[in-house]
Amino acid sequence: MPEPMPRASILPAVEPNRTVLGPSVTLRGELAGDEDLVIEGQFDGTLHLRDHCLTVGPQGQVKAEIQASRVIVQGAVTGNINARDRIEIRKTGRVMGDLVAPGIAIEDGAYFKGSIEILREENHVAVPTPARVAGDDSDD
Repeated sequence: MPEPMPRASILPAVEPNRTVLGPSVTLRGELAGDEDLVIEGQFDGTLHLRDHCLTVGPQGQVKAEIQASRVIVQGAVTGNINARDRIEIRKTGRVMGDLVAPGIAIEDGAYFKGSIEILREENHVAVPTPARVAGDDSDD
């Protein structure tokens, strides 16, 4: 009886809680999810992955308003990207739209056209500002 092949050679490695839109897939509309998403095909619409990562693969083409925890662009994106943690545009990436995130990285060779807003974590401690208290007329 022949030895069974190791499972890794039979099935490609799939990360749990990750969805892949393959290169032959074209999707239009609003997409929201509670897992990581990889787009290798085409998507047109809005993407909401609040606590997860969106990866646009090298052949991926996305025309969308994007909200995610992390966004990695290796293909083409037209639309604004808002990330809670980080946006990365790799050297093969092309982005036309505004970026808003606490961390933004654009590799040499990447194409980007738009504006960038780097968010800072707000401290919940009130910062004192010099101001006169109402009724305080002393100028000593």
